[in-house]
Amino acid sequence: MKSLFAVKLVHTIIWVVMACATFYIFFSGLLNQITFLTWIATALIVGEGIVLLFYKWSCPLTGVARKYSVSTKENFDIFLPNWLAKYNKAIFTTIFIAGLLLIIIRKLTAD
Repeated sequence: MKSLFAVKLVHTIIWVVMACATFYIFFSGLLNQITFLTWIATALIVGEGIVLLFYKWSCPLTGVARKYSVSTKENFDIFLPNWLAKYNKAIFTTIFIAGLLLIIIRKLTAD
């Protein structure tokens, strides 16, 4: 049980960092405040996408947590509400793409 808690805690901390990066990208584009940190956040999210692609759209920590639980709930491996764990990829991919589009528009229309 302690092992599952540890995996869920680490997974949640990583999720918070990645969620912040996603929102940072979005607000960078929205507010036209594109900085070096915007590109760092973008690299983090693209890196996460590569990891997810490599693991067939599943977080590697989900596989680790599976060793400690047989739960079928979407949030068995992370401290998130079940609905958010279920739709996490769709929600944050949409926000990320919107942020990237805003950044592209800002860069293309810059004086």
